[in-house]
Amino acid sequence: MVQLFVSIILYFVMFFGIGFIVNMLIRKTWLMTYLYPFILIIMFDNLATWEYFVRPGQAFSTLGFKLVNLTSYDIILFVFGFLGTIMAGYVMKLLRKNGYQMF
Repeated sequence: MVQLFVSIILYFVMFFGIGFIVNMLIRKTWLMTYLYPFILIIMFDNLATWEYFVRPGQAFSTLGFKLVNLTSYDIILFVFGFLGTIMAGYVMKLLRKNGYQMF
């Protein structure tokens, strides 16, 4: 249980930080939120991206199998990572609204 709590905090903070930095550098508020599903696929599918173009049937079948077999632990972590990217977008909008032009 302690490991789950620490992992939730780490995923939230990690994706908040990544989302904040991407938003600050590229100046697109919700870019990291849109890219998050693709980052998740890269994290757990163990396939080269090229496989989706060369052998799409097998690659998407493998992806579907791995998505169905995710544990509740993994789903909780991925949800909190997604919440971190959303929070980074809101913080960025708040900073821009309050006059911080570099953001």
